[in-house]
Amino acid sequence: MAFNIVLVEPEIPQNTGNVARTCAVTGTRLHLVKPYGFRITDKNLKRAGLDYWHLLDITEYDSLNKFFEQNKGETFYFATSKGRHRHSDVEFKDGDFILFGKETKGLDEQLLKDNPENCIRIPMINDARCLNLANSVAIVTYEALRQNNYFELETQGKLTKFDWDE
Repeated sequence: MAFNIVLVEPEIPQNTGNVARTCAVTGTRLHLVKPYGFRITDKNLKRAGLDYWHLLDITEYDSLNKFFEQNKGETFYFATSKGRHRHSDVEFKDGDFILFGKETKGLDEQLLKDNPENCIRIPMINDARCLNLANSVAIVTYEALRQNNYFELETQGKLTKFDWDE
């Protein structure tokens, strides 16, 4: 049980590292579409993801066309500040793909125009351009997880020095 987060041409290694960490701790698959604005071995990317890389299910694609070819028949949502539907109004299902565009331009407008019903937006004030990419991914991912009762994620924490019942 997992969602699929897709970063299309990410440019900032720290954002991608933070997204990778979010995906790792939530059991969400990460898909990266080239070209990147950094090398995948970039120290800032690894630092932001800390020691979670071994928990990450990651797939890379040479282009957006290759991504769509390899994932035919799936449900795709397009996260964009230009979307007409709130991210919280979509009914996310196991296996859905949620695409996020590059930090400076977002997703291609033709892609958005071709998929108007699946373009989702995180509400914000009119004068704001958009949220940070890593924050946007976290918001949408946790909304999708909430709608699905968090799948099999641990929902109760434990104290390290005490027992809650003492």
